[in-house]
Amino acid sequence: MPSFSYKAVSGDGQQVSGVLTAENYQVALRQLEEQALFPVEVSEGAKQTNVPFSGGRVKTAQLTTFYGQLADLLRAGVPIMRALDVLSGKGVKGALAQVVREVREDVAGGISLGEAMAKHPRAFSPLQSSMVKAGEQGGFLEDVLARIAIFSEKQDELRNKVRGAMVYPVILVVFGGGILIFVMTVVVPKLRPYLRPETFNFMTVMVFGVCDFVIDNYTVMIFGLAAVTVALVSWVKTETGRHMFETIKLRAPVVGPITTMVAICRFCRILGTMLHNGVAILQALKISKDSAGNEVLAKIIEEAADSVKKGAALSEPLEKSGLFPPAILGMIAVAEESNNLENVLVQIADTNEARTARTIDLAVRILEPLLLLFMAFAVGAIMVGLLLPILTMGSGVD
Repeated sequence: MPSFSYKAVSGDGQQVSGVLTAENYQVALRQLEEQALFPVEVSEGAKQTNVPFSGGRVKTAQLTTFYGQLADLLRAGVPIMRALDVLSGKGVKGALAQVVREVREDVAGGISLGEAMAKHPRAFSPLQSSMVKAGEQGGFLEDVLARIAIFSEKQDELRNKVRGAMVYPVILVVFGGGILIFVMTVVVPKLRPYLRPETFNFMTVMVFGVCDFVIDNYTVMIFGLAAVTVALVSWVKTETGRHMFETIKLRAPVVGPITTMVAICRFCRILGTMLHNGVAILQALKISKDSAGNEVLAKIIEEAADSVKKGAALSEPLEKSGLFPPAILGMIAVAEESNNLENVLVQIADTNEARTARTIDLAVRILEPLLLLFMAFAVGAIMVGLLLPILTMGSGVD
């Protein structure tokens, strides 16, 4: 008969551990219940010890799977302790498995699932932990977990589309820029002594001038770029710099509208999800204000919550911000009047996320030929600057 090592909590709150023999896992749990012990960890064979979570990276895809599986287990009537035990064993892998084990121990110790998740902000975002807390309080935890899984999956899809679309432009910039630097710093200087100054044209002078500047000042350029980068990073960490940087992200040409729409869609989806699950609008706004991922928009949502608390409609303070498109504001206003806000918010997120994905794809498609044109112009300038003097010298010899 197999042996099981266990950790458990007695009726007076004391932690106990030991080893027992039982036919299977379920029988072992029943024996602990008969002893008035609440199981924290039960494992077959040698005793397992949990190593404190070292902060390894948890992938979004793993979290999506975890939330979906946990929601399915709870809907099937599996107790939360057993569900977490199953997921920590074989349901999840890597760093997330260790996190789930620690969450299970915390839940067994008497704290809520949301509070246990909040202790691991590098794995579970504060927004997700807050949504789980609201689901526990409202009695709709399974629905919240399922909707977090859907939300995470959609955000991961959008993120992957952006990354996939940027692969070619990044490769073009890196390799094209590297080739240009090699030509300007290695090839051109070796060819220069063979050209006569009287054959130089405007492009030749410009090419040689750029080469001389890069060769003579490359150390200054490198250290200067590093210094500027450090200064900008330090400035962005300040309250004023962070606020200005977040504002620039929303107001910048081309990139600004895309960033704004992504943030708005994220906010609408989270708020709609919370309202759909019965969370009061003030609490939902408080939880979802950080979902946009932008400090400026979070401040606007906080002000909107204050206005709603005073009896105003949600669309009114959002309109004053100037960030929300009129079409979205109109839909929100009509939804408030018809008491259908939760469904309309999710619909806004679905529709505009698809449009934003198409906009990003179009922007990248436009960026690719622009980069190619720039590379062609640079190469053409070098060719004109070098080939014309060579051809002039050849015609002079004839």
